[in-house]
Amino acid sequence: MLLPKQYRCTHSAACICVKGHLSEDAIYLVFQHLNWNPRLIALMSCVCKWFDEVAKRILWKEFCRTRAPKMMRDLQSSGSHSVDGNWKALAKLLIYCSGCSQRTLFDLTHVPGHFVYKTRFSKTLGKSFLIPQCRKDVLYVSDLCEHLDQGDDGDVGFFRGVFESFSVSRVRKMLIDRKASLHPTEVCPYCKAKLWNMLQAKMIPRSACIRLDAYDDSIECYVCLNGHMLGACTLQPLSDSEGASDFEHKDRLKPRILSATM
Repeated sequence: MLLPKQYRCTHSAACICVKGHLSEDAIYLVFQHLNWNPRLIALMSCVCKWFDEVAKRILWKEFCRTRAPKMMRDLQSSGSHSVDGNWKALAKLLIYCSGCSQRTLFDLTHVPGHFVYKTRFSKTLGKSFLIPQCRKDVLYVSDLCEHLDQGDDGDVGFFRGVFESFSVSRVRKMLIDRKASLHPTEVCPYCKAKLWNMLQAKMIPRSACIRLDAYDDSIECYVCLNGHMLGACTLQPLSDSEGASDFEHKDRLKPRILSATM
């Protein structure tokens, strides 16, 4: 049974939440044995503020390091012991496709957000989303999460990503120099920070369309103040040509949210 989240312990001073609770070392060992199960971490963080702080500071950090070790090493290559937007937000980005609300952030019909079983994040794919002036930035982008047959919108795909050291990145500086607008109402689904519109700033290169197999000018993309990126695109239809190889057909059809590991 899920517990309602409490940001303050309302019990007496003798409550287990503030006195006599397990040490952080013991909690660490328990969740290490559980392979940093995200559902159990989320459940524990709902008990009270103390457990929530332990989860944010230790457990979500170890979850991220276990699920995507190389990516985490790159994101911390500057020597920082934290990441932009906190570990909990990054953990959610690894396992959650945000979808979209009805014509609010993306020009698409409503697609509900959902957790994904496995996703690969690629620095090489991230380069496709950087204009030439920003190619020295490090950006990890996920494989597409495909949602097929979305009515008038056709086949759509969602992607998400994260920048290394976004506060000193060339992308951030260029967004500011170009006076990119912040979305008036929507915020980042991972850390609740405001969102810059990359399309409005003309900072989505055509190479992104090519890599995603999307229609030209169909990609919409936002990056938040903490460097989390989310976007959507309309995918080109599968070829019905008899000359298409079985390999190409099967590769295009397999569900990408289940086909790759980090």
